[in-house]
Parts: sequence; C-alpha cells; structure tokens
Amino acid sequence: MHTVMTIVALLIVLGVVVFIHELGHFLAARWAGVRVDAFSIGFGPAIIKWHDKHGTVWKIACLPLGGYVSIYGQEDMFNRKKYNELPKQKKVGHYLSVPAWKQFIIIGAGVFMNFILAWSIYSSIFMFKPRTVQLPVVGQVIQGSAAFKAGIKSGDTIVEINGEEITNWGELVIAKELTGMHNANIVVSRGDETVNVKIAPAERWGLVADGSKTEFRKKGFFGAIYSGARETYYQSKTLLTVLKQIVTGDRSTKQLGSFITIAQISGQAMAVGFFALMSIIALLSVNLGVINLLPLPVLDGGYLLILIIEGITRKKLGGKGMEIVIVCGWIFLAFVFALTMWNDIARVFGL
Repeated sequence: MHTVMTIVALLIVLGVVVFIHELGHFLAARWAGVRVDAFSIGFGPAIIKWHDKHGTVWKIACLPLGGYVSIYGQEDMFNRKKYNELPKQKKVGHYLSVPAWKQFIIIGAGVFMNFILAWSIYSSIFMFKPRTVQLPVVGQVIQGSAAFKAGIKSGDTIVEINGEEITNWGELVIAKELTGMHNANIVVSRGDETVNVKIAPAERWGLVADGSKTEFRKKGFFGAIYSGARETYYQSKTLLTVLKQIVTGDRSTKQLGSFITIAQISGQAMAVGFFALMSIIALLSVNLGVINLLPLPVLDGGYLLILIIEGITRKKLGGKGMEIVIVCGWIFLAFVFALTMWNDIARVFGL
C-alpha cells in the first residue's frame, strides 16, 4: 500500500508540474500563431491520445517522468537555410516565421507558468491553512558552541541572517544550512536594542529554540499573496545557493536526488495530507523553473541566452559549432541524471 501511494504521489506531483510547464509553451505558441504538433505527458509510446481541432496530438505516454510540446519548426532554429528553402505555404505557423521576441516568450512561458503555479499554491496555503509557527527566539545556547562564542544569548530573537529576513525557526534552520562553510552575519533583537554578531563556520551553531514562543498565523488575501511571492522567491534563491555551493565544492553532489527521491518525499507528503502534497508540488515547480532558467544548452535558459546574444550581435547562431554545443548539453544532462540515480540507489541500498 505504501509503495502504491508513493507511485501515485509521484505521478500526481510530476504530472501537475510538467503539465503546467508544457502548457506555458503551448499557450504561448498558440498566441504567437505557431503550430503545435504534439503535447505529451510522459515519453515513449502513447497510452491515450487524441487530436484537437487545431491538429495538435495530445498524448499520455507510458513513461510518465516528464513531457514535451512539439512546436513546428523549432528544431530549425539553428538551420535558417532549411527554413528559407521551404515553400511559402510551409512557412505558415513555423517557429521561425515569428519575430525573435515572440520566440523568447514561447521559450520562457514554461518557466513563467512554473513560478505562477508555485506562487498560487503558496498563497493558497497561507490563506486557507492557518498554522502555529515556532518564532526565531533562542531558548538556550549550548556552552562552548559557535553561537556561544559569537555572543548570542538566551532570549535573543534572530531577525536576519546574511541579509535574509527570518520570521520563524524553520527559516533560521534553512538559512544556517545555506551558509555552508562561511561566516554567518546575524542580526538579533535583544530587549530594546539590535545587535550584530558573526558566527564562524560550524556543523552546528548550538542554538535551541524557545518552545514557548509560538504564534498562530492566518493571512488575509493580500497578506497571503505577498507571503506566497516571498516564499517562491525564497525557495528559488535557496536552490540557486545550493547549486552554487555544489559547483564550488562547499556542498556534496551526494545531496542531489533523482525521481526516486521525489517519489519518496511525495509519498510522505501525501500521507500527511493535502496541503503537504501541494507544498511539494509548489517546491518542485520552483525547482523546475529555476533549473530550466540555467543558461545551459538544451534547457530553456540556454535557448533564451542564445536569443539574447542574437539580438545583441544581430547575427544568427548556427552551424556545426551550435550542433556540438547542443550535443554537449545533452551529454551533461545525461551525466547529471546518472549521478542522481546513483546517489539514490546508493542511499536506498546503503552502498
């Protein structure tokens, strides 16, 4: 039963996030007058498929670990000669038949929809799920710890860590993790004064929350909208910081996980309840949006960067060089996929 719940949760989470992302590309292409040949949830042979009145084939495929939108002529973006040689009637609805700014919107719309989805979910949770939060008030400082040496005292309220506002203990824990092996510049409220302290890098800071300092929070409409936007921004910035730490070696690549990790977390969230599952959908949507914006070949961010470069230089990129760059991009993605799969297999089997 647990395995079935995990699989169902994975299909729900991935299905929603991928569908919304691809829907962004689809709607933008339709708006721009570009033909969409196929809209698929999953890869491989279709389990179910149908045609709409515009000729788009809608599919649910047998391997539901992603999806795609097939836009007419997008594969010719680095081969304008092929496009120019097409007869006039074949150019109608072609990706290259619309100006670059419309191409930019088509490519960027998937990421945009992911952030809108996350914002909507986070805002809804803040609005409809009142909660009791642990305030960032220090109850105890472990003697001899990094926080003790920095001068933090029992009763202090953590207001800010490395420029980020802290409103609850959960944000404090995340901010601590994101400091990695760097100093943490902390602003604390102590009575009527504000004190700046610096905690040296340490595995643990030695802070214990004051369990009596909690607050019941319920947001109105505008408060929820603001908090949803703030949470979306915060989660995006957190992921970028983690990726930066992995690149610089401050964080191990062993922390990267594949769809197996997503499945396990989704299953646990589904067991907790509706709002927990929606939180995972929002978090994965943020992650997909941020990762797709990275300026790497074959990702949306890479294609957006190419359009920006072409706009600045007034020259179209293409030829063998771009083909090699795209192939290298696919190889890199395959390497990352293999690495995350190995991490999960090693974790599950204790290797």
